[in-house]
Amino acid sequence: MNVLLRILIGTIAVLVADLLLRGVALGDMETTNGLLTAILTAAVLALLNAFLKPILILFTLPITLLSLGLFLLVINAGLVMLADNLVPGFEIDAPRFWWALGFSLIVSIVQGMLSRMDRKPSEGKG
Repeated sequence: MNVLLRILIGTIAVLVADLLLRGVALGDMETTNGLLTAILTAAVLALLNAFLKPILILFTLPITLLSLGLFLLVINAGLVMLADNLVPGFEIDAPRFWWALGFSLIVSIVQGMLSRMDRKPSEGKG
C-alpha cells in the first residue's frame, strides 16, 4: 500500500474518531481548516508510529510483556497526546489520557477495516 493511500485511510480514520468523540476536536469542519488538520494529524501520527513507537516498545518491553501487551495501549495514547502538542488545531479535552486512548482505539479499528477493504481477495489467505 503506498504512502498516499495510507495517509488517506488515516485521515478518514481521524475524521471518524472526531465525529464519534466529543473530547477530540480538529477545528472548524465548515472550512478547509478542519480537513487540513485531519490530514496533518494523520501524517504526524503515521510518522510517530513509524519512528518513535518501535523505540518506545523496545524501552518498555518488560512492562509490555508483564501486562500481556496492554501497555501498548498506553504507548498509543501517549503518541496521540504528543500529536496533540505538535499539530495546531488538533485538541484533546481533559482528561486527556482517556480521550487519547479512545481516539487511538477508534483510529486503529477504522484503519484496520479500511485497510482490509483495500486488499485483493487472494491476499490474506494462506
